[in-house]
Amino acid sequence: MVEFTLWDILRNLLIAAQWTVYLSLVAFVGGGIVGLLLLVLRLARGPVVRRCVAGYVQLFQGTPLLMQLFLSYFGLALFGIDTSPWVSAALALTLYSSAYLTDIWRGCVEAVPKGQWEASGSLALSFGEQLRHVILPQASRLAVAPTVGFLVQVVKGTALASVIGFVELTKAGSMISNATFRPFVVYACLALMYFALCFPISLCARALERKLNHAHRR
Repeated sequence: MVEFTLWDILRNLLIAAQWTVYLSLVAFVGGGIVGLLLLVLRLARGPVVRRCVAGYVQLFQGTPLLMQLFLSYFGLALFGIDTSPWVSAALALTLYSSAYLTDIWRGCVEAVPKGQWEASGSLALSFGEQLRHVILPQASRLAVAPTVGFLVQVVKGTALASVIGFVELTKAGSMISNATFRPFVVYACLALMYFALCFPISLCARALERKLNHAHRR
């Protein structure tokens, strides 16, 4: 029987942690791009477009991420599209992230006083110029903490990608646990690694928020 040392367990988990980080970054960046486009559509277009964007947000917020991963992996195959677990997980998490980020940023934009819209409109600025020069700079200061905080949720959400065969931290931990028969040690290391990924993000969010608030007061 092969003996697995603690270093063997940690080394394999660290390899899997790289894929957790890659998937989190792809989902967060991709979700941010899609979310920003949806936010602009929701603010700029007519009531029909706003209802469509609101329906999109409610759909992805109101259904389990686990189901979205299953539909992304098995549903695309019904249309003859051959996808890998990596592509399916990235797609599902990107759409999931975009829905939440759209809603987070919409709330931040709505928190900007309406007088700012009226004042910028009186300067004959176009809608795009109002957003770029007046509204979004103020809303971004409010959005820092919830946006970076949501990144923590994305990192933890990647654990569900294990159900479609994507080998990230949780999937690797399950495989290593089955091979070593040391579930307590493996999952304790797994929890510490998730903490090591998420806690610095939370600290960065707080530090950035304090910095922006200080700059705003000046």
